[in-house]
Amino acid sequence: MASLTILPAKAPLVSSIPSSSSHLEFKFPVKLQHSSLSTVKFRLKPLQARFIPATGDEDSGENLDWVSKRRRNLICVSTLPFLFHFRESFEGFSAEAAELDATYMLMKEEVRKVVSKGKAPGVLRLVFHDAGTFETDGNSGGMNGSIVFELDRPENAGLKKSLKKAKSEVDSKQSVSWADMIAVAGAEAVSICGGPTIPVILGRRDSVEPDAEGRLPEESLGASALKQCFKRKGLSTQVLVALSGAHTLGSKGFGNPFVFDNSYYKILLEKPWNSSDKMASMIGLPSDHALVEDDECLRWIKKYADDQDIFFEDFKNAYIKLVNSGARWKSL
Repeated sequence: MASLTILPAKAPLVSSIPSSSSHLEFKFPVKLQHSSLSTVKFRLKPLQARFIPATGDEDSGENLDWVSKRRRNLICVSTLPFLFHFRESFEGFSAEAAELDATYMLMKEEVRKVVSKGKAPGVLRLVFHDAGTFETDGNSGGMNGSIVFELDRPENAGLKKSLKKAKSEVDSKQSVSWADMIAVAGAEAVSICGGPTIPVILGRRDSVEPDAEGRLPEESLGASALKQCFKRKGLSTQVLVALSGAHTLGSKGFGNPFVFDNSYYKILLEKPWNSSDKMASMIGLPSDHALVEDDECLRWIKKYADDQDIFFEDFKNAYIKLVNSGARWKSL
């Protein structure tokens, strides 16, 4: 075994020097396939005490360097148990991540079986109406699946649990929340129609009751009121304009109703609702018309009209922020 000689207290510094070789064994409860302890052998040299002068010795620098190396070796040995524990934790995390990834791919697959381009606008609206109830004051509402209790409200007219079949298929293999299912479905709806690929983190918990009424922005709001409404939800004016680009899908008259692109912004700049053409005057909602009359909103509208790639990137980030708003996460 290693030996250590105790030196007089007057010695300013004590170090160890190598002598003959020996084996030291350290046992760590490493989690392996077998339940027995794993034995790790290290070939170390026993320690001998030696005086090292504090000053005035020509080779004191060399000795101090040797002390530093010996200390590093001892620190390395002492931290090995923690490294083994870290490896266990990392492997557990990797397994959890792989399971979540498999569930995510299954959800996307089942969504694509039931969501067509024609249904995409409705699915995206389902996302907005579930997440849109979030309020920073009180930290309530948000992406929590409560929309399943709110389908009889006037603002949710026409929305149905069209994802019920897809969720049932996923649940038969791995139970998921409505909040996660709706968030993933909205992202897939955008992708199906040619929009950006949007990654969605899983782990939201569902609410067991409906959210408070009157929290969704009304279609008749002006730009100032819209910005204030979004601010209460923790969302900026840029996010407001980026998310409004989703109106390019559906029957609001902004380009091809089944193609997700930046047509919404190009048409906003044309202001067709001011035309004497009765059909053109029906394009968009009053809240859409209001955006282009606001200088702050107009800056983003022009940016997105000029560059679809920038719009796609900003929409992706805005969508992620939206579906994380107010989410209550499961503990992993």
